[in-house]
Amino acid sequence: MITVRKSEDRGHANHGWLDSFHTFSFADYHDKKWMGFRDLRVINQDKVMPGEGFDTHGHRDMEIVTYVYEGALEHKDSMGTGSVLRVGDVQRMSAGTGVTHSEFNHSKDEELQLLQIWILPKKEGIKPGYEEKNFKAEVKKNNLKIIVSPDGKEGSLKMNQDASIYATLLDEGKALIYNIESGRGAWVQVVKGTIELNGQSLSSGDGAAIENEKTLNFLAKKSAEVLLFDLN
Repeated sequence: MITVRKSEDRGHANHGWLDSFHTFSFADYHDKKWMGFRDLRVINQDKVMPGEGFDTHGHRDMEIVTYVYEGALEHKDSMGTGSVLRVGDVQRMSAGTGVTHSEFNHSKDEELQLLQIWILPKKEGIKPGYEEKNFKAEVKKNNLKIIVSPDGKEGSLKMNQDASIYATLLDEGKALIYNIESGRGAWVQVVKGTIELNGQSLSSGDGAAIENEKTLNFLAKKSAEVLLFDLN
């Protein structure tokens, strides 16, 4: 069964410096039907104005993945990490016992666009951790490239949960197949473009919850950037 979550049905908050769409309940947006999906708790599509950002704030017991698809994100945290993430960069931060961080648009004249993803941890109270890596366009082109996994396989970032995230850049007309193990579910999030997923149309900002399906068939109707979450 595939349940489509249309882009226009998401929660929305425009703070001027931040324009954010919430796939699941977040902050002042609450929808009891969309509290998350399996261990996937948050997908926020954020547009941050030049020079603006999130002041220092804290997190606990959450796996936080940041996926930058336009612009550059400046990150600093209480673990002593400081970096600038650009297009293709993926960041995983395990909040564990507690961490504080700030995130700003590194540019003074260009917008920043990213997905911030929260996944519930398998084990709580762990030591906070940080990891980042660039996944070049060519490794994602017409291919489902694993970018986050429980064990760091194939050069992916390692996460404290039995979940995996894949990214792909699909050229128009290209197709992919993904097989789902029995008992597992999946979430598909379209970052850009338009695809058909098992015959259903999904466009920029759309998501889909997948249960009791053995195979996912992706077909790009327009060039597309897509994330796939394989969830326990």
